[in-house]
Amino acid sequence: MSTRAIGLLGTGSYLPERVVTNEEVAAMTPDATAEWILRKTAISTRRWAAEDEATSDLAAGAARAALEHAGLPVDRVDYLIVSTSTGDFPQPPTAGLVQQLIGARNAACLDINTVCAGFVYGLELARGLVATHPGARVLVVAADLYSRILDFDDRRTCVLLGDGAGAAVVGEVPEGRGILDIDLGTNGEHQDLIKVNAGGSRVPTSARTLADGGHFFTMQGRGVRDFVFDNVPPAIDKLLTSVSLGADQVDFFVPHQANGVLLDELVVRCGLTRAHTAKTVEQYGNVGSASVPVALDHIVKSGRVRPDDLLVLSAFGGGMSTGHCVIRWSGAGGAR
Repeated sequence: MSTRAIGLLGTGSYLPERVVTNEEVAAMTPDATAEWILRKTAISTRRWAAEDEATSDLAAGAARAALEHAGLPVDRVDYLIVSTSTGDFPQPPTAGLVQQLIGARNAACLDINTVCAGFVYGLELARGLVATHPGARVLVVAADLYSRILDFDDRRTCVLLGDGAGAAVVGEVPEGRGILDIDLGTNGEHQDLIKVNAGGSRVPTSARTLADGGHFFTMQGRGVRDFVFDNVPPAIDKLLTSVSLGADQVDFFVPHQANGVLLDELVVRCGLTRAHTAKTVEQYGNVGSASVPVALDHIVKSGRVRPDDLLVLSAFGGGMSTGHCVIRWSGAGGAR
């Protein structure tokens, strides 16, 4: 594979207009109060999609924003990757729907699903495509719409999740900048920790699965917490060591916005207290695979990230899967 420098040319995000408060969620959730939600999650609000919005609509909004930030015309997109576990349909792939919505007719399109880790997996695929096809531009979009598969009798899960999308344009950048390395991992032994049980070939949709709530999102919170603390800190340490860097050199930490309380402890366990941690969980909640790119876009658009700053992206989700990426920021808006 070529050693040319490959990085992010622009970022974008899209959050639905409807703001849902803890008071509204508590009113639908037995044994939950707004104070309890805030104390357990550090989440104050989240966004839910409008009735006429689907995952592809959210993804298209983020895609357009990323292309505008990169200064890249839509007809210059060579590949379109969509990460989602809540696609519009079981088939066709959501990426094809996004292609139609934004007019990226020259792009080859595909979906990936590693749940909340998907954006970093998409970056690795994009890096490989640019390396093997010099000059290519890859649009990576992560979008999830969880508000329609929530079980409001499960107070430890339903209070966390929202809807949203984030995106990045990947292409060649100046030498010495861009993606320095990516580390991916999966542990199938823990595949039951995060799950939608019904609707696939193992448990097909039926009147019984609908009545039993088999299509709701489920998560074993304590097990996920243990998995994250056991696996994420050593993965980040391994990644930084691979590029001869240390935690004290990281300027920005951009983690999956799983739960605000968990994130605070994760920062300490990873030794990243010196870095600025990008946090959007308080206002947007956990938006699945969109969490990392939404948080990334938030700090990039704030103007805080400067060329040559060092960023670590950390994603983890169902599978159980992890994805970590270290980036030497190259700036944005350089696409032609």
